[in-house]
Amino acid sequence: MIIGVPKEIMHEENRVAVTPDTVKKFVSDGVTILVECGAGLGSHFADEDYRKAGAVLVEDVEELYDKSEVIMKVKEPLFNQQKNKHEIDMMHKGQYLITFIHPASKANHEMVKNMASKGVIGLTLDGVPRISRAQKMDALTSMSTCAGYKSVIMATESLSKFIPQIFCAVGMIKPANVLVVGAGVAGLQAIATAKRLGAVVYAADIRPDACEQAKSLGAKIIDTGVPAEIAIGKGGYANKLPNEWLLKERENLKDTIINMDVIILSALIPGKVAPIIITEDVVKEMKSGSVIVDISIDQGGNCEITSPGEIEVKHSVTIQGIKNIPGQLPTSSTWMFANNIYNLVKYLNKDGKIELDLNDEIVSSILVTDGEKIVHEGVKEAMVLV
Repeated sequence: MIIGVPKEIMHEENRVAVTPDTVKKFVSDGVTILVECGAGLGSHFADEDYRKAGAVLVEDVEELYDKSEVIMKVKEPLFNQQKNKHEIDMMHKGQYLITFIHPASKANHEMVKNMASKGVIGLTLDGVPRISRAQKMDALTSMSTCAGYKSVIMATESLSKFIPQIFCAVGMIKPANVLVVGAGVAGLQAIATAKRLGAVVYAADIRPDACEQAKSLGAKIIDTGVPAEIAIGKGGYANKLPNEWLLKERENLKDTIINMDVIILSALIPGKVAPIIITEDVVKEMKSGSVIVDISIDQGGNCEITSPGEIEVKHSVTIQGIKNIPGQLPTSSTWMFANNIYNLVKYLNKDGKIELDLNDEIVSSILVTDGEKIVHEGVKEAMVLV
């Protein structure tokens, strides 16, 4: 098997799909790894380290695409300005693509259609099911861990006060108050990070089990008032709330929100637009100098006035809508991602070839295009709805 790893071309994307350590693992499995020159520099992995690990360095990315049976990337295929062609147009029939395709996103629908027409077999990492045997392959959970940690660090950079309690010769400064909305993987990591920094941490989630996990990390739980039978959806994920219950959640959180120094927003609904938890009217009542980091911005955001990709001050509140937060932590996130994708390929590799068992839950959950057509039901549904 020949696997190609191109350099990521998304703006400010510093991650890469392999590390020298995972290259060694692939090589020991009998796999040939082609790595585009400079692919790892953004995450501080040098070309020479890849070469020593057994990778073949390739200068021309078109050559890499041409020679590879499998392409491994971090982000979905994009238009390559240097080559003046889309990455999909460098691929060929029967070639496998393993990456975060985000196929249900409207912005990627044409790209997914082109994958199918080119005969590319697309496997999306955001489809890996959260089941025990898939944990080592779950890059989405790994990246959520990075986002939760980094979001708190980003908040501290914008905050004009100390996070921990400080004692000095002129008195004591109280610790900062931090609220984390959404106690999933990212939210729990945000809670743990804020606690380590010395903040007084509060948490809110419409799911009782998520609240218990947040409480076990030392967070004070804010009751949203939403009944469990309405809050919990398939697989234990959050449901999209009827409007009257969303309004009740907002009202129950309002008094806490306006007294916070930092708010981390990470409430998501699988396959849906993120719910608006904080309206502009509530932002107007928040303390001057407070900070919101809206992790959910890729799915629309939990704050009504978050600007995607921007850091802005609105009504004296700093609101961060930075996308691709894991990419702000490229060395650690690359290490996690590279091991996730190695474990997935090893799982699919049968005698030197990728074999897809459509009766396997992991395979059926990640398969987007089968080399002829779009097969993922969630993607087809999203395209019809659009």
